[in-house]
Amino acid sequence: MQKNALEILKEIEKHGYEAYIVGGFVRDYCLGQTSLDIDVCTNATPKELSLIFKGAIVPTETYGAVTLIYKKTRYEITTYRKDLKYDDYRRPSQIEYVDSLIEDLKRRDFTINTLCMNSKGEVIDLLNAKSDLEQKIIKTVGNPKIRFKEDVLRILRAVRFATSLNFELSDDVKQAIIDNKNLLKNLSYVRKKEELTKILSNPNAIYGVSLLKSLGLDKSLELTNLSNLKIVDDILGIWAQLDVLDIYPFSNVERDAITKIKEALEEPNIDNYSLYKYGLYIMIIVASIKELDKKNLTKRYASLPIKARSDIKLDVDQICKRLNIKPSYWIKDIYQLLEKEITNGTLKNSQSDICEYISSHLKQYQ
Repeated sequence: MQKNALEILKEIEKHGYEAYIVGGFVRDYCLGQTSLDIDVCTNATPKELSLIFKGAIVPTETYGAVTLIYKKTRYEITTYRKDLKYDDYRRPSQIEYVDSLIEDLKRRDFTINTLCMNSKGEVIDLLNAKSDLEQKIIKTVGNPKIRFKEDVLRILRAVRFATSLNFELSDDVKQAIIDNKNLLKNLSYVRKKEELTKILSNPNAIYGVSLLKSLGLDKSLELTNLSNLKIVDDILGIWAQLDVLDIYPFSNVERDAITKIKEALEEPNIDNYSLYKYGLYIMIIVASIKELDKKNLTKRYASLPIKARSDIKLDVDQICKRLNIKPSYWIKDIYQLLEKEITNGTLKNSQSDICEYISSHLKQYQ
């Protein structure tokens, strides 16, 4: 991937322009980490890039990036620019293309993201980023208060980078976050959720949570239960503990899973019926939160006599015939009773046993 990116740089240079790999890829390269996301910056404009690379997708916005599919890999190429004005605490409303790499780097968020790589594979450090990497510290490019007011998402990005890299936040960055955390109300819940998911699903999430709390961001982000959060492997298990289902956006699938996790957490014990009702995926998450034996839970689930309602050895027509009733909303209640008895081992899943149970215990439905 790096080899192909360097080929892109050389192709741009062949046409008389500058080009560098910039940002996270170079940062991770210096840290000895693998990155699959490569961004390129250049003094060539989007129009000029479209002439160099046939098929390049030119942005509709004036400050967007050119998208290039090169050897089946997607690259984003941005033109050097200065951000002149921010109107919504998020994106620049006015920009100016420039011909200077250093000017482009000065508009970026954190020094560690300003490292560049030239077409020879050499790392270019114009803003002392290597020193910050060595000291394991997150600093903004320029005044952090200004940077966070320009783009409030940078507050969460600072915490995310500190979490993922296990770096400290510089003192002025911490203070600027505390002073500007109220601006997070201007950030969409979609973007807040995206950054929080990256923080909370990181292997170093405990550190990320400690930063969110120490900086007072839990209140600004409406995370009322953050102090009681139990970090687990599944992100939905984390969101289920934070009581934000009515605040943050979730897909229908996510919402259903979170609701089931919350319900299952209220169960005093994980009996076989609960295991059957919620399924192994949900109950493994619950077991992680409650610090229960997941291997034992998996064995118990495997030994359940039924895994779904369709496994019961008596169908709707047979139940109705046995009780001499027509299908109605009662059927749901009857099946639920059968599921509880069968999964908890008090009723054998055989047609004869179920018929006998219905005759002796469910006459009220006749």
